[in-house]
Amino acid sequence: MKTIIIAGGSGFLGQILTQYFSKKGYTIKILTRKPINENDIFWDAKNLGNWTKELENTFGLINLTGKSVDCRYNKNNKKLIYDSRIDSTNVLGLAINLCDNPPNVWVNSSTATIYKDSLKKEMTEDSGEIGSDFSMDIAKSWEYAFNTIINPKTRKIVLRTSIVLGKNGGALIPLKRLTQCGLGGKQGSGNQKVSWIHEYDFSKAVEFIIENEYLDGVFNLSSPYPTNNTTLMKSLRRTLNIPFGINHPKWLLEIGARIIKTETELILKSRNVIPKRLEENGFKFQFTEIEKAIENLT
Repeated sequence: MKTIIIAGGSGFLGQILTQYFSKKGYTIKILTRKPINENDIFWDAKNLGNWTKELENTFGLINLTGKSVDCRYNKNNKKLIYDSRIDSTNVLGLAINLCDNPPNVWVNSSTATIYKDSLKKEMTEDSGEIGSDFSMDIAKSWEYAFNTIINPKTRKIVLRTSIVLGKNGGALIPLKRLTQCGLGGKQGSGNQKVSWIHEYDFSKAVEFIIENEYLDGVFNLSSPYPTNNTTLMKSLRRTLNIPFGINHPKWLLEIGARIIKTETELILKSRNVIPKRLEENGFKFQFTEIEKAIENLT
């Protein structure tokens, strides 16, 4: 049985991967600040400790650690977002190099938000345009920290993950609630691209990457066919049998974001991300149409 350690695995994506890989027969261990379950191991995500010995002789390490960006970008939160990603990546890299038999593969999270806002240009791994603002700079720093650590015995992967749609968490839950309350209209112009991936394809893609030893480097994890905000909300209304949805102009979203302590960038940025490397290497998506994905998850 292959062992996979998931750092920061107690959150939404970690739970998805734990369920998927457990069903496939892998042994899963979770590095977490708040161990609850039998397979949980305490770490503080910045210092070496007893957890480091767990990396010996493991098949894979997946790092999902990082404070959620679903918050206001004030000075304190910006520091926590940055530190949680960089500190965890640095200490995992050090721990790997202290192993006699380190993990075969280290998968580190990044984000599809690393690419510029784009309505028309498709952002692939080799031709995507990376810009500069808080979110993009965080992603660049995260990947730089990962790539500058030399781990000669371990294959390394960067996941630029788009919005993951799942049954029990993530972006789909609040969007469903808005729709059910009659507030499921377009947000902003509605033209902004939405890059997304079904939770099954997310897990299957991670497995595909770690099991194929010839793969390394950066991978976009997203459906081959980004939708747009108008289509996304229309699909939700149709699936949930809600006949109407009130639109949300940008000014109203700004007010709402302040009230619920988040940022409108999460809704208004146009993410036009294409999983070129996955497709070139033969990965097959099960869910490529947004409405069918939503139907499966609701």
